[in-house]
Amino acid sequence: MPVESLPIRDSSIHVRLLQQYLMLLKKYPILTKSVTSAILTALGNLLSQILEANKKVKDGNPVKEIDTAGTTRYAIYGLFVTGPVSHYFYQLMEVWMPSTDPYCIVKRLLLDRLIFAPGFLLLFYFVMNILEAKGWLDFQKKMKSSYWTALKMNWKVWTPFQFININFVPVQFRVLFANVVALFWYAYLASVRK
Repeated sequence: MPVESLPIRDSSIHVRLLQQYLMLLKKYPILTKSVTSAILTALGNLLSQILEANKKVKDGNPVKEIDTAGTTRYAIYGLFVTGPVSHYFYQLMEVWMPSTDPYCIVKRLLLDRLIFAPGFLLLFYFVMNILEAKGWLDFQKKMKSSYWTALKMNWKVWTPFQFININFVPVQFRVLFANVVALFWYAYLASVRK
């Protein structure tokens, strides 16, 4: 029995959105990954604010309004840093450590966890400090108070996800996969940086 494909307009909204995303990913890979990163990073910040507000309500403390400036900073970071940097990192990883290398699984994970993760977290702290219009002393204070804690948490949380991502997820979907995990990671970072 032959299988008929449905025209795009007759398929569900989910299928149409996926098809549109795949088309944009193929036509404009960096821009698509950057915009996706901006949206999911901003949502991670919003999630952090909502979770913090819920905790305050349970404790009987007053709740502040949503910090739209903070959410905007996270969106800017996702758009201009997370999307492009992650895109190029995953592309270069494929060149430096092709799947034909017998030790590529271990090498990729070590590169990601020991070089990329600490550097990317440092970049996050630095860029957020600039976007918050804070000075060098504030940056040093944040680094001393929470960088090591955040890096250890990064290693605990991200290592299994990155093992899957860099070894089994097709390269064009790695930024998206990481962004979905990062939705919750940025919620954590927003809370730990306060």
